[in-house]
Amino acid sequence: MLAWAVVAVLLAWAFVPGFFAWQDPLAGIAGRQLEPPSFEHPLGTDGLGRDMLARVIHGARESLLGAFLAVSVGLVFGTALGLLAGARGGVTDAAVMRLVDTLLAIPSLLLSLSVIILLGFGSINAAIAVGFVSVAHFARLSRTEVLRVRRAEYVEAAFGSGGRFLAVLWRHVLPNAMTSVLALAALQFGSAILALATLGFLGYGAPPPTPEWGLLIAEGRDFLATAWWLTAAPGLVVVLAVLSTERISRSLGARRT
Repeated sequence: MLAWAVVAVLLAWAFVPGFFAWQDPLAGIAGRQLEPPSFEHPLGTDGLGRDMLARVIHGARESLLGAFLAVSVGLVFGTALGLLAGARGGVTDAAVMRLVDTLLAIPSLLLSLSVIILLGFGSINAAIAVGFVSVAHFARLSRTEVLRVRRAEYVEAAFGSGGRFLAVLWRHVLPNAMTSVLALAALQFGSAILALATLGFLGYGAPPPTPEWGLLIAEGRDFLATAWWLTAAPGLVVVLAVLSTERISRSLGARRT
């Protein structure tokens, strides 16, 4: 319940940030630079006098929408590859799984950076790159689930009664193979948040002055000794988001078993 509550708050930040933050996240106040947390600025101000609470809250939209796009790319294309490999078998299965093994052999950060270099910098391209990295994980799991479901008696009965190949896959195999895949999607959502924050920290994500969690952490690293809240606030939010989505994924997996 605590994990769901954290996710609900983060989603509310993403969709209605103005309801929680009354300060402009992009407008600095002259003479108010690097102020410590106070009643007026609960998370202090940054080097340009911008309210950190407003920037962290508005950063939820950039980070969460990017993570959603990344998971969607991995879920759609990975599940399609896994379904194709598990249903067709033979040469198709071998070819798809060798491609999956190749993607899994490459470090995820290196693969993400390679895709970004090809597509260009920006938050959307960073999300697509993170989603491309997760395709292999979704493909492997969906293939395993499709192979398990395809051996079930009701699937054999559907084929035996004259059901067409694509119709049986769509009506019987895919719905019953998606439970574990959706649990993985919840887990990958947290991983996508962390990956996008890493890319933003390295400067490959949203450009300044966009409030994005990884970029906020990067902007505050030069003030760790004098203004710790600049990195602590967005860093803590990233940790809570990742841990909460991982806990939800574990609960979904436990319900399945």
